[in-house]
Amino acid sequence: MPTSNGRVALVTGASGQLGRVLVAALRDAGFRALGSDLVVGEGADIALDVTDESSVAAGFGAAERSAGPVDVLVNCAGFAVFDPFDQRKAADFDKVLDVNLKGTFYCIREMARRFRPSGSPTTWGSIVNVASFFGVVSPDPRVYVDTARHSSEVYGAAKAGVIQMTRYFAVHLAPKRIRVNAVSPGGVINRALQGEGFIAAYGDRVPMRRLAEPPEIAAAVRFLASTEASYVNGHNLVVDGGLTAW
Repeated sequence: MPTSNGRVALVTGASGQLGRVLVAALRDAGFRALGSDLVVGEGADIALDVTDESSVAAGFGAAERSAGPVDVLVNCAGFAVFDPFDQRKAADFDKVLDVNLKGTFYCIREMARRFRPSGSPTTWGSIVNVASFFGVVSPDPRVYVDTARHSSEVYGAAKAGVIQMTRYFAVHLAPKRIRVNAVSPGGVINRALQGEGFIAAYGDRVPMRRLAEPPEIAAAVRFLASTEASYVNGHNLVVDGGLTAW
């Protein structure tokens, strides 16, 4: 398992299904991992609203007071809408962009402002953005057989923006000794929200014949966050069981 040597990691969106698993995986690897979300509790140690610049600054400050300067940032906060595109409300469109794209930017910028490199030349800061395979390909409408939770055009556009932002900051933060990468999960199992028809139809689209388990996504994030990925920069690691391979 990749290790961290006690480095401080801040995970946004820590109260969500994936965020909680990410915090636990980083702690298991020896990171001093702190979770953040809109309110403290349910996996979040720090209150941080990624859409509010002052809240982002305050959240980083709270993390520093609690554990020390942040070495690793995992941008996991996200928001999605599921109604048909021809019913899209402007406010919902804006919120998806605000949380997924603008929020990622605010957190990256705050990390860049605060980070001071230390240790060996290969020990850099690390930012891992949680994007989505929907930033690479379109959702397949044929799999939504028993659910109204269709992924949206604006969510995919926002996640495509996150992937491009990852490349941008991989270049522009290298002088500050910060690596920037992304993980793009495919579908993740959540039986509370997914019907059996969807689960089966989605599995038919994947060479590995199933959705991902949350720890499988967390393992990819943990690797990119760790010093084992010391020469990985500007990469989008797609974790989708091979769905985008055909």
